[in-house]
Amino acid sequence: MLLVTSALWWTLPATAQAAGGTVSTGDTGATGGTAAGRVALIGVPGLHWDDLGPDTTPHLWRLAGQSGLGSVSVKTVGTVACPFDGWMTVSAGVRSAYGHGCALPPVPEARGAGAVVPGFQDLLARRDGTYVGTLGQALRDAGQCTAAVGRGAALALADRTGKVDLYAPEPAALADWSRCRVLAVDVDELISPYVAGGSLPQEPELLTPERRREAVRAADAEVGEALARIPADAEVLLTGIGDHGSVPHLRVVMWKRAEVAGALLGTTSTRRDDITVLPDLTATLLTSAGVPVPSTVIGVRWAPGEVLPLAEAAAHLRRSDLAGTSVRSTTGVFFTGFAIVQVAFYATAYLLLSRSRRPLAVGVAALGIASIPVSTYLVNLLPWVHAGQPVATLVAGVLALAAVVVTLAMAGPWRRHPLGPPAVVAGVTAAALVADLLTGTTLQFNSLMGYTAVVGGRYYGLANIPFALLATAVLMGTAIAADHLVRRGRGRVAVGLVAGLGVAAMLLAGWPGVGSDFGGVIAFVPGIAVTALLVAGRKVSVLKLGAFCVLGGVAVSVIAVLDFQRPPASQTHLGRFVGQVIDGTFLPMIGRKLGAMLNTMLSPNLMPIVIVGLAFLVFALLRPGQASAGLLPQAFARAPMLRAGLIGALVSGVVGMLVNDSGTAVLSMAVALAVPLVLYAGLKSASGQQEPAEAARPERHGDPVARHA
Repeated sequence: MLLVTSALWWTLPATAQAAGGTVSTGDTGATGGTAAGRVALIGVPGLHWDDLGPDTTPHLWRLAGQSGLGSVSVKTVGTVACPFDGWMTVSAGVRSAYGHGCALPPVPEARGAGAVVPGFQDLLARRDGTYVGTLGQALRDAGQCTAAVGRGAALALADRTGKVDLYAPEPAALADWSRCRVLAVDVDELISPYVAGGSLPQEPELLTPERRREAVRAADAEVGEALARIPADAEVLLTGIGDHGSVPHLRVVMWKRAEVAGALLGTTSTRRDDITVLPDLTATLLTSAGVPVPSTVIGVRWAPGEVLPLAEAAAHLRRSDLAGTSVRSTTGVFFTGFAIVQVAFYATAYLLLSRSRRPLAVGVAALGIASIPVSTYLVNLLPWVHAGQPVATLVAGVLALAAVVVTLAMAGPWRRHPLGPPAVVAGVTAAALVADLLTGTTLQFNSLMGYTAVVGGRYYGLANIPFALLATAVLMGTAIAADHLVRRGRGRVAVGLVAGLGVAAMLLAGWPGVGSDFGGVIAFVPGIAVTALLVAGRKVSVLKLGAFCVLGGVAVSVIAVLDFQRPPASQTHLGRFVGQVIDGTFLPMIGRKLGAMLNTMLSPNLMPIVIVGLAFLVFALLRPGQASAGLLPQAFARAPMLRAGLIGALVSGVVGMLVNDSGTAVLSMAVALAVPLVLYAGLKSASGQQEPAEAARPERHGDPVARHA
């Protein structure tokens, strides 16, 4: 990583190096410009769309009818964001957190008409609190006064010394609601019943349905009281600020502004037209107040999208949360089951093949296992979230689609060739992921092997597990095609095919706004290079492998710098990382990524896939007669380029494991796709079925690449 940051620095323009500051990612343009106006923020921690209705929450429902609507991912640093973390993030304009066991912000200490947030300097000293006070300081520097109602509102609007100009603990206690053009209100009636011993419960839902409805009604009443007092000409930003238990949810977003009424709200931060993140709230409030957005704020202003009737929009946003929570609740069980299936498969394959029994059944099972990953994405083509039992429908859909992919692989004329069915599975996997990248990643989003907005690790582009599958599918698929070409004496074309398609896929994986995958580029480049060298009949040394990894770092550095040159509101996290390198603020992020990678190294759900898959592969090669009846050596003898694709995929998997925060997940998915495909090819090769046109065709020894291979 130090190599990458150094490369980023030296590839930056001299003017950017001299500036020595972070490039702003705030949106200084916006809907309707940045003229100063009144703006009021209402934060309701714990509020999600299932709580709202015309009868249960009349004030909130009326406001929704006058507003643009969306959802906010309240992800801060941990999986679950307590209100304290949420208000800190709004204050900082960047993901911030107090730490474990938090609940509500501290009660402000009165200072005349205003107040001071106690312990504010301690917040600034925390690793994840460095930028707290950014919002309030920007308002103060612009000559704006701030009025806060409630403890969370005071934290959001406090300047870098922890001060707010006007403060009241509840709406009735604030005498003058028009004195300050910027106002914030913390409505904590919904979240307070959950707090016990100063922290939130470590369970999904502490309250009974009736008690939660009572809390929601109390919050609605206070929102109504605040709305009655807020000046009529003020924009109103209402949002859920944090989670209420151990399960993250998408929270409510409303923007009462004439030109966005009825529209869905999204941002370029998420590349989603109905989902925002908390730092976007900071940028939206500042631009609505006519105040320049500080350079450290990573959010952008909310943007209106499709206009929908209120009932339809609310139903859509409820389904979005249901899809995310359904996937999140299923992911752990799914990966555990997938690991068990893998272990059982290799154990069964060893027993059967060592006794030369049922090779066809083992081959079909191998294709089935290799078809499951792509099916976790293809299932999003089906409306499973509309079903009465969405989780059961999701899992059933994955299994059914895996069966369809296996049928396709074994049904066509390609089934006669040992490499035909593996090529189909690899091709379907690569095609699905490439098509997804080119169409906005709707298949990876809310998928079992992708990502969800409720977790908030990623909102668009190529995630780590899909990267592993894409790299493996492309390298295995191009290696199979290369084998076909080499046998026809077209070795140079084979090398060009591997390199060309590999580089094209790598650019899609890393290109800003498409794949936007930082670590994936670093890992993909050595995999492509190793596969191409082996196809060309060249040896791969440790020195060459290291050089390829350096080349991957340079490649992603160039992509990131190109992204950095774009307007701030259009940049992805790749370009923003360049700004962090310039001002030296990238180390905390690197630390979190490294910690996440180390935490996943010994994942009980993923490590068994790596261990058993690689153990079977190595044992089958070293002891072919015992493990696989010689099938894998026969596969490599029958299709030498298959070995090149396998080694290249494993190289990408190992490097990806080391440079991505998903750690073992990357290598486990490379193994889960590549090894079963190689095993199937070995089984078919042993059966004596060959491609008739090739069996009688001698190699063209005039091609030096083919001759050396």
